[in-house]
Amino acid sequence: MEASGSRGRSGSAVPKRRRGVGAATGSESTAQSLNDDTLRSVFSRLDNHFDLARCSAVCGSWNRIIETAHLMRDLYYKRNPSARGSSSNVSVKSYFEMLAMDEHASSFSRGPAEAFQWIGHPIRATLCRMKGGSILTGVGDKILRLWSAESCKFMNEYNVPNSKTLVDFDFDENKIVGLTSSQICIWRRSEPRSIFQSGGASFNHGLCMSYADPEVVIGCEDGRAFVYDMYSRSCSSIYRLHSSPVTCLALTDDQLIVGGSTFGTVAIMRSNLRAEVRCSEISLCTIGNKILIFLHKFTHDICWVIGWLCSLLGLKLFLLRTLRPLWEKRVSPNVIYSTCHLPGDTATLVVGGIDGVLRVMCQRTGETIRCLVVDADRPAEAASRSRQQIEKKPVRRIDPDAQVDSIPRRLRPQITSLSVGMKKIVTMHGENYIRVWKFRPKSS
Repeated sequence: MEASGSRGRSGSAVPKRRRGVGAATGSESTAQSLNDDTLRSVFSRLDNHFDLARCSAVCGSWNRIIETAHLMRDLYYKRNPSARGSSSNVSVKSYFEMLAMDEHASSFSRGPAEAFQWIGHPIRATLCRMKGGSILTGVGDKILRLWSAESCKFMNEYNVPNSKTLVDFDFDENKIVGLTSSQICIWRRSEPRSIFQSGGASFNHGLCMSYADPEVVIGCEDGRAFVYDMYSRSCSSIYRLHSSPVTCLALTDDQLIVGGSTFGTVAIMRSNLRAEVRCSEISLCTIGNKILIFLHKFTHDICWVIGWLCSLLGLKLFLLRTLRPLWEKRVSPNVIYSTCHLPGDTATLVVGGIDGVLRVMCQRTGETIRCLVVDADRPAEAASRSRQQIEKKPVRRIDPDAQVDSIPRRLRPQITSLSVGMKKIVTMHGENYIRVWKFRPKSS
């Protein structure tokens, strides 16, 4: 009796399918049978870096061929002829980092955008942070909430112990560090319960914080900065940064402490060495690529970027080689509350404030590239995910010189805080909702 699998629907025998051109000779014409030279010739004809990357991820042998033939480097030189004469080698990693940053900056500058908005807190929340595809929001109530930047889906919630109110916070891929007026709290990302609570006797009236493992620095109302070891739960150092309240802090990986004050002074501290510069009152201080960005809060319409090139000499000394404004531009007719840029991006800077207009600026020149608000002329779409109602709002570009007061206030609620991710911006508005702005490359 013949096997049932050897006949078709009509009952006639179906011949076995031949495995390939080389089946008659016992050899197979599969991709694995091609020699390295043939594969190298095929890969060299690919003119798209993403296609080449997909091929390199197929298997170890293909990755080896692409790597040893320097096809990524050759494609980079093909697209950037001026770089061929340079002595630096371009690795696959650095090449794709450059491509990613170029696409990110291009999307912010010219790509289409849309906004997603949802109610994230029972009462008002004013601060947000975005890192590694996650968004952390809070301050104003007694909880922190973690969201997916891509899907806007709720991920976890963290309760502040002892019924205290949060003042500041930050996070990374493993933990969340929060500050109340008299206590540090640390949560694991996977657990809602705090695993660390500092004693409240060491500092009072904490206003801001920054951390770089294993230390967290707290800026206080009396102008001092307290340095805690996050794992021994002990205060290791106390520095006198200012004679007025510390309004913003940054702690670098090489243990430089940078703090701004209400009197418009900026102090840089390492061990017991201190340098200071005066500018207008500061609301935010961020560090990226050794450029400190100071944003004036009470000058109402001016945004300064001051460049510092810091280099360590030995273990304790540091030299400020330059101390000069890179640019000074009129940004908004009202108070500016927040500014941020993606680490590694040296092209764009995002600014928001009381007028509710989201502005994308050029880091190098200070020119305003785009001004964005939600669009009232087009209807919003709503999508329900679990119990979370997400509104999709179209985004409209306005002229930098446009009269902002002519735009309805409901379309431009004040931006109290913002944070930047890859082709995304999250904004908080002093209300209980969260807004994520997503950008696409212009060609997509």
